[in-house]
Amino acid sequence: MAEHRDIERASSASIHEAQADAPGGLLSGVHGPRDLDQLSTAQLRELADEIREFLITSVARTGGHLGPNLGVVEITIALHRVFDSPHDPIVFDTGHQTYVHKLLTGRQDFSHLRQRGGLAGYPQRSESPHDIVESSHASSSLSWADGISRALTLRGETDRTVVAVIGDGALTGGMVWEAINNISDQNDRHLVIVVNDNGRSYAPTIGGMARYMNELRTHVGYDRAYKASRRFFYRLGRPGRFLFNSVRGGLYGLLRAQTGEDYALFSNLDIKYIGPVDGHDIEAMEVALRQAKRFGHPVIVHAVTHKGHGYEPARADTADQFHAIGRIDPDTGQPISTVKSITWTAVFSDEMLDQARRRPEVVGITAAMRLPVGLDAMSQAFPDRVIDVGIAEEHAVASAAGLAFGGAHPVVALYATFLNRAFDQVLMDVALHRAGVTFVLDRAGVTGPDGASHNGQCDLSTLQLVPGIRIAAPRDAATLREELSEALDVSDGPTVLRYPKGAVNEPLPALSRSTDGVDVLFRSTSRDVLIVAIGAMAPTALEVARRLHEQGIGATVIDPRWVVPVPHSVLTRAARHRLIVTIEDGLRVGGIGTRIRQDMRDAGIDTGLTEFGLPDEFFPHATRDQLLHDSGLDAAAISDQVIQMVLGTRVPNARGARPEHAPESSHFDVPDRRASSDGR
Repeated sequence: MAEHRDIERASSASIHEAQADAPGGLLSGVHGPRDLDQLSTAQLRELADEIREFLITSVARTGGHLGPNLGVVEITIALHRVFDSPHDPIVFDTGHQTYVHKLLTGRQDFSHLRQRGGLAGYPQRSESPHDIVESSHASSSLSWADGISRALTLRGETDRTVVAVIGDGALTGGMVWEAINNISDQNDRHLVIVVNDNGRSYAPTIGGMARYMNELRTHVGYDRAYKASRRFFYRLGRPGRFLFNSVRGGLYGLLRAQTGEDYALFSNLDIKYIGPVDGHDIEAMEVALRQAKRFGHPVIVHAVTHKGHGYEPARADTADQFHAIGRIDPDTGQPISTVKSITWTAVFSDEMLDQARRRPEVVGITAAMRLPVGLDAMSQAFPDRVIDVGIAEEHAVASAAGLAFGGAHPVVALYATFLNRAFDQVLMDVALHRAGVTFVLDRAGVTGPDGASHNGQCDLSTLQLVPGIRIAAPRDAATLREELSEALDVSDGPTVLRYPKGAVNEPLPALSRSTDGVDVLFRSTSRDVLIVAIGAMAPTALEVARRLHEQGIGATVIDPRWVVPVPHSVLTRAARHRLIVTIEDGLRVGGIGTRIRQDMRDAGIDTGLTEFGLPDEFFPHATRDQLLHDSGLDAAAISDQVIQMVLGTRVPNARGARPEHAPESSHFDVPDRRASSDGR
């Protein structure tokens, strides 16, 4: 085993900045993978240390996925020594472990990582021909590799090898096994699968597959035989090392004979298996990868690594070993933050725990993201009532339907973007059977720095296609708490709560609430414009109303709270105003504005309506505010357009003046009934 060398880090902030902006030493001479070919073993080890130092100092300044990349330094060096990227396509699963790959393919300016104009945090074809798959949704790499290798075989390009690098956490996704089933059925292709086995995805990997991999890499009999034989053969120099790596698979036969246990899952699938290999030993990795490349058929190389390797603060982080960090002090690993704010996730976490204490039927479900979505507190208090299914969203949702049938009320907490993978289960397993399942969608709308595949802008458009679904969009902490409680009261169909990433909005108390739950947040004496604020966009809606007021245009701002189905009082108010404006951080196409427009037409209401939302496109990485501004979802841009509509210079035109002081029906305006001191 290669020794785990401690990295000496300079404490000076100026040195950290210089290293982050301009790598030195051997790394500065690496402009592409072939620059690695002439380096000696000692130089490669030195390069690995330099890369770790660079990653620690750089990512500490910008934030990003530090732990996973510290764990793949040697694997990535070995990959680019053995294979000829991009001639040999390399697919990473998931893409957050590609920082080292970027460094070795000529991208060494990390000063604006995950920021507008800087390097993406995931593979990006526009950055380099070495990047293949941009999506960060796990467990797809083997399907990509299957398709690419089939295409190359059909084209007769037998000199090219396709490589898929997949984390062991991604092996919990069912899509992986669908791909392996097909790869093993046609195994005459040049395909190498590198399993980066660090026992974790965001947190420790769970499930039967995880147990299998753990037994495989930790079995005492194999470990003893491996170490003893390795010591013997390595004393013989290079010929001995070659012989050891060539016959290592025979140890499995010995292990099986001694224990009676079968660890031959991959060989039973007719896929050659090499490993386990020390993923932090460049030389051992190179030998294994060269063997796999020569074989000419699908091969799995099982590399055992440590997330956060070489950086003690990451290794000591029991939560997720610095999977994804904000800005930190590189020497201590402590966060650097001048502002401490309460996040939407934290509010949900607290309320979920409170609800679990009061409602024994509540069960939490997540897909390898217990900590990021806020189920960790409940899992500590009620470990038997939080289920982590691994990276298996489809299974999570279908299992939730079964839990509901059995008398539980499951709460499926996911990032909004990942629910896309389980739409069929939402539709056919939950909604069709009127199952009382609550979906809590974190990171809904625009997330920003993680790029296209992490933005959750599709949920409002896709989910309202589901018959019988109820969708809530809280505007602040108080409404999040009450809407979760209301969702848990529903037992005859699916409910959804969705909110963005980051700090929760400041409290936005209602002036009044209608009997069907619609909150009035702002009211002018004249009713020119009705602004319908969807969830977290409420502060923007209020600022628009103030800007309109300054121009002598009256506005009413309402928050429907439950946006699907559309509350009846929204339609009644629409009939009393000259123009309707909806503001949402979801797609304009098929969004809540579109839904309200359709319901207005069905009710015979001809008031003009304009929808402000996101365009149907993939967004580059940038901040949430930058992307909202680009999409015209800031108060200045919205109010400018609305003023033009009221003046009749932009369609839809506001219709003729309505009576300005007609009393509102008391049926629709009643005092806010949230009685408790904390707003619930």
